Amino acid sequence: MRFLVTGAAGFIGSNLVRMLLRQYPESQVLSYDLLTYAGSLANLADVQDETRHEFVKGDIGDGALLSEILARFQPNVIFHLAAETHVDRSIQSSDPFVEANVVGHTRMLETVYLYFKKLYEKDQQRFKFIHVSTDEVFGSLRLSDAAFDESTAYNPLSPYAASKAAGDHMVRAWGNTYGLPTVNINCSNNYGPYQFPEKLIPFMIMRALGGESLPVYGDGKNVRDWLYVEDHCAALIAASEKGKIGETYCVGGESERSNLQVVEMVCNALDEVKPRVEGRTYKEQVEFVADRPGHDFRYAINCSKAKADLEWMPVTSFEEGLKHTLAWYLHNVQWLDDIRSDEYRQWISAHYKVKGSV
Repeated sequence: MRFLVTGAAGFIGSNLVRMLLRQYPESQVLSYDLLTYAGSLANLADVQDETRHEFVKGDIGDGALLSEILARFQPNVIFHLAAETHVDRSIQSSDPFVEANVVGHTRMLETVYLYFKKLYEKDQQRFKFIHVSTDEVFGSLRLSDAAFDESTAYNPLSPYAASKAAGDHMVRAWGNTYGLPTVNINCSNNYGPYQFPEKLIPFMIMRALGGESLPVYGDGKNVRDWLYVEDHCAALIAASEKGKIGETYCVGGESERSNLQVVEMVCNALDEVKPRVEGRTYKEQVEFVADRPGHDFRYAINCSKAKADLEWMPVTSFEEGLKHTLAWYLHNVQWLDDIRSDEYRQWISAHYKVKGSV
């Protein structure tokens, strides 16, 4: 097997690279990443000397470079994870999301299709393009609503979600119009090691350890389904092995929690394993801030189809996954320090405006 992973120096991508190398001892893996603010070679440091792994810095929209790499490496599975992913940043400026998740994404599909047509069109079962998307393309749920599944109508409500929805439609169009063998994955909120600390869980860990406020949007009651990153990577590999061409699979952790519940669980865990010097709880650092514009209330995933077709299921409980995640960050404080730029800290300070406290 020859795997190409885009966005490989990011959170999910780097975890996927490690899993592929472990599960396929005869495989070759090429990591492709532009190394924007959320991607770092530090995320792949433990595989940098692996002879079966290669890293190439590049943009998914660079057709010439990507064509050269495809012709040389000749992957038979492409995992496409490269994307701009942070909702808050998309609200602040949508341009990078349109450029990466729509324009660059479409250019990549064009490049991959030409490669596929040349090498695999007469043997389509030997090639798959796995596209990784989000449950946010489906919009927002009430507590009484049934969870999202593959039949849920698209209703993206943020610039980020809209850009990913466009990308999903492009993948289906390339499959339907040109015959590119695609599989689409819509996943719920991931968490785990190597996640950039703009996302909720590592953000709260970082802020708590730094003695800073723990800003929670609105009243903290917005609900997300949490999926441990290794469970997600296992689903992606299962999709490459068993996924049906042209199909979409919703992948979730079956672990719905409100944002405030998650923050309080992080605080409680830190109280146990790294108590504050003065003996006070980390929950005292929680502060409620003005809600995000257009903040979706609830996401939830029904992953019955993925369980049946892919013979996959989430095996990590939220409590277990959070324990592993917290332990990793506590043992990798230098990693946190190394990837936090002054620009990132300035953005956080400007973005979160405290309006009250617990």
